[in-house]
Amino acid sequence: MPGGPGTSRPTPNVCIGVHTQSGAASVARRGPVAEAARIAAQRGSGRPQGRVSEAALVRAARRGSEAAVEALFDRHWDAIHRAALLVTGDAAAAEDIAQEAFLSALRALDRFDVRRPLGPWLHRIVVNRAIDWCRARTLRAEVAPVTVEAGAEDERAGAPLGDATVAALQQLAPEQRAVVVLRFLLEMTPGEIARALDLPRGTVNSRLRRGLDALGELIG
Repeated sequence: MPGGPGTSRPTPNVCIGVHTQSGAASVARRGPVAEAARIAAQRGSGRPQGRVSEAALVRAARRGSEAAVEALFDRHWDAIHRAALLVTGDAAAAEDIAQEAFLSALRALDRFDVRRPLGPWLHRIVVNRAIDWCRARTLRAEVAPVTVEAGAEDERAGAPLGDATVAALQQLAPEQRAVVVLRFLLEMTPGEIARALDLPRGTVNSRLRRGLDALGELIG
């Protein structure tokens, strides 16, 4: 269920210029996928044609296609940003985490198995980074305000998150919050969550159960 509360979606289609000087490609770009475009430009300049599969986009991105990088960004940004936002409860941190996760995935794209869907792999990166960010905040004894916009409508599902739900989510342990977000807000199955986070299915079920029990007490 991509998109959602507090989502401020970057616009990747801004001022892209590719030119060659002495055989070296350079990219001038403004916006949050600037580094992605730079990495693509270093690899080449091929562009996919027409509607293509995700596997084809990944292969094209590996060859240096800026268009493929942008297409992958467009397909996955809403979902990974929403996951980061709901796990961290911090809009600025969520945007940074989602962008860093996408760039990290892009740099490691040569090692990605194109027979698998890209989404779960991206979610593993972004959720683990979000959990690490939450742990670091706890260690700093930092009391940060929840900046998720409670009650905002999800762009595709139209499902609002109320104030009580948002506040309760932020009181869960990061590991529990992550699986609750993936299961009930991003609509992933327990098996998909287990694969995405590289966890045993039993661990996912245990965290879900404890997280839901805690939410019930906090909201009820």
